[in-house]
Amino acid sequence: MSKFVVSARKYRPAKFDEVVGQQHVSQTLKNAMKNDQLAHAFLFCGPRGVGKTTCARILAKVINCTNLSPEFNACNECSSCKSFDENASFNIHELDAASNNSVDHIRALVEQVRFQPQQGTHKIYIIDEVHMLSQAAFNAFLKTLEEPPPYAIFILATTEKHKIIPTILSRCQIFDFYRIQVPAIMEHLHNICKSEGIEAENEAIRIVAQKADGALRDALSIFDRLVSFSGKTLTYDDVIKNLNILDYDYFFKIVDAMLMEDLSTVLNVFNEIVSKGFEPDIFINGFAGHLRNVLVCQDKETLHLLEVGDSIKKRYGQQATLASKSFLLTALSLANDCDVNYKMARNKTLHVEMSIIKMCYINRAVQMAGAQSVEGPVKKKILT
Repeated sequence: MSKFVVSARKYRPAKFDEVVGQQHVSQTLKNAMKNDQLAHAFLFCGPRGVGKTTCARILAKVINCTNLSPEFNACNECSSCKSFDENASFNIHELDAASNNSVDHIRALVEQVRFQPQQGTHKIYIIDEVHMLSQAAFNAFLKTLEEPPPYAIFILATTEKHKIIPTILSRCQIFDFYRIQVPAIMEHLHNICKSEGIEAENEAIRIVAQKADGALRDALSIFDRLVSFSGKTLTYDDVIKNLNILDYDYFFKIVDAMLMEDLSTVLNVFNEIVSKGFEPDIFINGFAGHLRNVLVCQDKETLHLLEVGDSIKKRYGQQATLASKSFLLTALSLANDCDVNYKMARNKTLHVEMSIIKMCYINRAVQMAGAQSVEGPVKKKILT
């Protein structure tokens, strides 16, 4: 068996400048070290897979490095850096609060804090998923967190900031990590493709980045899975097949048919989608997203909200010129109602079909409503 290393570990950032999409955190921490204003307790908050633990490990390594570069990057050559890279550092301790959440675990940690570092200047304690600590554990941790020895630094990481008691929050310098934007994830994946000699279509990489929902670690896990399937060539068709994603073409066909009131085409395309194994609720949610994308294309001020490739963007623009705003808003409303009531429907396929049948005749309904509104004042004038 080959010693395969997943991309999330192989390409884990080793410097602040390599951290994707969190420049506000990286720059603040570098400035704090530059000005010698490093806090004794940090709280890194944000969604999963955005770089909280990575930043904590980089910060811990940099603090104890004895030969920092002018850009405040670790040298990777001193004894402290080497011991950290080999997971043999006595000054950097990592604790997973998800499995070590009792008061006894925290008391053991507090007991360790009393002893000065054997080498280097600081002892750093990284506590991941800190919101999982019990109430008693939090209380046992309070005094040490507020007044630690000058050589101790605590870095706490959590995905659920609201679960942490206010007395802990008030003792920490809080950093909020953002969801990583699609362009940043795409750039990172393209760099990995270059390093690994993988040819990947831009639209394929875009789908992976969108599917990750702002989590770079998820994007890398999806990427590894797709590369295992397709080898050194990654295509858009491979991605939508493996991730079970509906192709854009289906939605474009359905909207075009709806604008022409071609009900048979709409129902046939929907039947083709269901026959390929897609659940009706997956379709209606994807279709609502498509309608939203067409809507944002109708205004230059909202065009930047469309996160698709240039070729797909042109198709959206063309459809936006054909579809009226009243059609799109009404169809979105029908799609939303269908999604809300989906769980209560017994025949779920028929439930979705009824919604798309109504969408087929939106323009006719709007015209009839307009005609009635014009006839009303005319009749009233004749009667008077």
